[in-house]
Amino acid sequence: MDDKLKIALVHEWLLSFAGSEQVSAEILKLFPKAELFSVVDFLTDEQRKNFLNKRATTTFIQKLPGAHKHYQKYLPLMPIAIEQLNVSDADLVISSAHSVAKGVLTGPDQLHISYVHSPIRYAWDLQHQYLKESGLDKGVKGALAKWLLHKIRIWDSRTANGVDHFIANSHFIARRIKKVYGRHADVIYPPVAVDDFELFEKKEDYYFTASRMVPYKRMDLIVEAFSLMPDKRLVVIGDGPEFQKIKRKAGPNVELLGYQSFSTLKHYMQRAQAFIFAAEEDFGITPVEAQACGTPVIAFGKGGVLETVIPLGIDNSTGLFFNEQTVSSLVESVNIFELNREKFQAISCRHNAERFSKQRFETEFKNYVEQKWSLFIENKQINR
Repeated sequence: MDDKLKIALVHEWLLSFAGSEQVSAEILKLFPKAELFSVVDFLTDEQRKNFLNKRATTTFIQKLPGAHKHYQKYLPLMPIAIEQLNVSDADLVISSAHSVAKGVLTGPDQLHISYVHSPIRYAWDLQHQYLKESGLDKGVKGALAKWLLHKIRIWDSRTANGVDHFIANSHFIARRIKKVYGRHADVIYPPVAVDDFELFEKKEDYYFTASRMVPYKRMDLIVEAFSLMPDKRLVVIGDGPEFQKIKRKAGPNVELLGYQSFSTLKHYMQRAQAFIFAAEEDFGITPVEAQACGTPVIAFGKGGVLETVIPLGIDNSTGLFFNEQTVSSLVESVNIFELNREKFQAISCRHNAERFSKQRFETEFKNYVEQKWSLFIENKQINR
């Protein structure tokens, strides 16, 4: 690609360095001259190093009261905010989207490629779940929330027309994109830092889970299930609004350690009999990180995890699934795991995790962009 090519990278909001931010950071490393755009940018100096110390061009929401901690309260304003970001100087626009980023305005002489972590979850098929968890499934506030989400769905559908090519982070999300936007999406799995998680084959007598303590992660389900299995030790790392609620469900065999450093998290992940995962995720990075440590995964069998874990019954299996998001289903799966423990080899887990490395992402994503850009230029020349 031409070194003079002007590229704009549009991210949702920059406040942490979680899964979607890690993807955008890797994209920026591939195209270091790209200009960065975001609804808000409140990265710390340490986090900003991952983005080559660049500061994003932001929207008016950046200056609104409480935007740093309560940016999500400005969701009704985000569609108009993202449309005010001026990327008209860019030849190539890459958006990293799970909410509004793909709605940035582009013209016919610009190529827009959108890497989609998910269509807006709380506006589409997960609306009812989110409204219930937020206490907005009834009453006046509930009616207002439903009306707002209806309007966001209309906007979200319309702005899909401004994207030339969709990339999904899993086949699960590609199906959601097809359902919601009626568009095909190519699949490029996100980058996982597998090299940061060394293989460790000597396992100890405990199970492990780690996550933010928020409702859809279903950490309560995991803790409750192990509290019913007092002979099995569970170690839990993570903090969040549901921490105290989950702590009350914990039996004496469950250790809740709260937030811990990366080194502590890795220590427990490497030595666990298995990593427990109960969420329905679009991709799910932590189950891949666990496998990179040589640790098999016991996961709820829905979403992206179906593409990252090789189930029991298949050669070189790296885990097994429980079919229902219930305590009894998880308890049953743990018992099945223990009956088949010798079938899960640490080296098989490691080899499977390496399919999702950063190096693989860099090669696939760069080749994809270069191919689509060449095709875009060729079509422009034909249609002159």
